[in-house]
Amino acid sequence: MRIAFLCKRQYMRKDVIVDRYARLYEQPRQLALLGHDVMGLCLSYRQTEARDEYHEATPGKLHWIGLAPEGLGIAAYPRRAESALRSFAPDLLVGASDSPHIVLGDWLARRLKIPYAVDLYDDFESFGLTRIPGMRTLYQRAIRRAAVVSCVSDVLAKHIRDDYQAKGRVISLPSTIDRAIFRRLDRDQCRLSLGLPADAQLVGTAGALQREKGISPLYQAFERLSPNHPQLHLVLAGRVEPSCPPPAGTKVHCLGELPHAQTAVLFNALNVGVVYLRDTPYGRASFPQKAYEMLACGLPVVAAKVGAMEDLFGNTPNSLYQADNVDSLAYCIQAQLGKPTIAELDIRDWADLALEMDLTYLNVLQLEEHDGISTTR
Repeated sequence: MRIAFLCKRQYMRKDVIVDRYARLYEQPRQLALLGHDVMGLCLSYRQTEARDEYHEATPGKLHWIGLAPEGLGIAAYPRRAESALRSFAPDLLVGASDSPHIVLGDWLARRLKIPYAVDLYDDFESFGLTRIPGMRTLYQRAIRRAAVVSCVSDVLAKHIRDDYQAKGRVISLPSTIDRAIFRRLDRDQCRLSLGLPADAQLVGTAGALQREKGISPLYQAFERLSPNHPQLHLVLAGRVEPSCPPPAGTKVHCLGELPHAQTAVLFNALNVGVVYLRDTPYGRASFPQKAYEMLACGLPVVAAKVGAMEDLFGNTPNSLYQADNVDSLAYCIQAQLGKPTIAELDIRDWADLALEMDLTYLNVLQLEEHDGISTTR
């Protein structure tokens, strides 16, 4: 197959092409490794260097094109993207990363008269971009008529089936991890490399340290536990929200934004990792990748009892706290420190997930051909 992916260039404060980062990079790469001819077309909202390069993905091909704003800026993207896609001549177009790209992908697929697939790593309707006039309607319409919609969680997949009335096939396809990075490492060495105390009990997390994401209860739980646990320290990696600062003091360590590989070092340095969420539409539909990252590092986890996390940690009750409940979070942290329990899960890798994508996309093309619409080039 010839498959094109359309997505934004900057993702989770990383550059998809340069940093070769996570879901938006791995999905095209893994399909190329299965032998397909894949093009990743990345559009950037901000000023950046344009890129046009091939990445090793034998036996297939992986061609990345990064379009930078020029001339009319992002207003010129639809026509520039159409030109690049017509040159590539894909059998299938996949739109991902946010609502504008989902909407643009729908328009492009109809222009090229090829099947369209959507990949949702979050509930994009909950993002601020859907407040652009008309965007929500166009986004919902694009999802309803897509041939395939892959969703990061079962909760989001059910939402797409029931509330959007999607006409195509809807599948659950969680994000996963790079096991070459997220694996068990020596705790003492990890603490030394990050400048963390060797003999402390460290509880911590990494990500968007924002009130709306659910970080505040962790700050309060730490302050509640700290007086009776002199060895307890809090470790945070990520950008701190000025309006929701962490507790002050020498027992709180703010590491800033860490490179991806260093996040694995952090998780190996901790005694307990916290996956914080709020019980909101966004929280219920999301699948925090750091849950898998922590577990792969052999870290006992405490997670909010919301959406996919409730299913993931259902067999380890001390791992689940009631969202926004400081008492519940403090209890679970204390329980995991006293008697650590690590959830035993079978974490599928990117290659396994790509096999499911491959089969799903192939079925779509076969159905199109059966209906008399040839997609071969």
